[in-house]
Amino acid sequence: MNELTVPSYVLNDGSDLPAVGFGTYGLRGSGGVDAMVSAVRTGYRLLDSAFNYENEGILGEAARRCGVPREELRLVSKLPGRCQHYDRAVATVEESLLRAGLDYWDMYLIHWPNPGRGLYVEAFGALVDLRGRGLIRSVGVCNFLPEHIDRLRDEVGALPSVNQIELHPYFPQADALAYHASVGVRTQSWSPLARKLKAVEDPAITALADEAGVSPARLILRWHYQLGTIPLPKSATPSRQAANLDVFGFSLTEEQMGRISALGRPDGRQADQDPARYEEF
Repeated sequence: MNELTVPSYVLNDGSDLPAVGFGTYGLRGSGGVDAMVSAVRTGYRLLDSAFNYENEGILGEAARRCGVPREELRLVSKLPGRCQHYDRAVATVEESLLRAGLDYWDMYLIHWPNPGRGLYVEAFGALVDLRGRGLIRSVGVCNFLPEHIDRLRDEVGALPSVNQIELHPYFPQADALAYHASVGVRTQSWSPLARKLKAVEDPAITALADEAGVSPARLILRWHYQLGTIPLPKSATPSRQAANLDVFGFSLTEEQMGRISALGRPDGRQADQDPARYEEF
C-alpha cells in the first residue's frame, strides 16, 4: 500500500498536527494494535486516544511496531473528568505515560469541561505545568464552549492549542469555528462522519458525492478539511483507512460546501451531550 502524504498545521504554541488524524475509540487488544499499525503505515501520523478509551497501552505498542520514528508521530490522550483536581491530573498523566510506555505525549487534552464541578481551570493549569516538565508537548481541550476557553485565558494566562468538538454535516458548529479562529485555537472534529446518524447515506450527501466523483465519506472529510478542521475518522479496515486519508486530490466549490453545511440542525448532536451541562467521569 502506498503511504499517503498529509498536510499539517502549525498550532498557537508552535507545535504541529496533521490535517487528518486517526480516531482510536473502541480499538483494543491485539486487533487494535494491528489497526493502529495499519493506519500509520497508510500515512496517518496523528493518533487520538484517551485514558477512558482504555487503549493507551496498545497505542504505545503500535507506535513501537509501526516502523515510523517516534518523533514523526503525534500521539494524543485525554484526561477523564474524575481526575481534574491538580494532583490527580498530574498523577493521571504520569500513569498514562507508563501505560503507553512513552516518555511524553505530543498532546494531552481535557476530555470534557464538566462545568458543574468547576475544576477544569485547575486541570488545565496542571497540564500546562506538565508541559513545562516535558511530559506533554501541547495542551488542548475537548468539548469546551467559548466561555470555558475565555476562563482558561483569563485565569491561567494560556489558550489551548486545539478544541476537539463534535462536528459533522448535521452539526457544523459555525459559531464555534468562528470563535476558535478569532482566538487562534485549531478545531478538531470528533465523529466527523456522524456514523450513528448515517450521514453518508443522506441523499444530499450521496448526490454531492456523485457530482464530485468520490465516496460520501471522502466528500464529508474533504468538507472538514476545507473548513480548516482536523477530522478524526476511525476504521480498522486498511482500504477504508486509506480512503479516509485520500482527501487532498480534489476540492469542493463554495456552493457544494454550503450545501453540506446547510444540513445542520438546531441541535444535531448524536447524543444528549451539551458541554454546558454534560458530565463525563
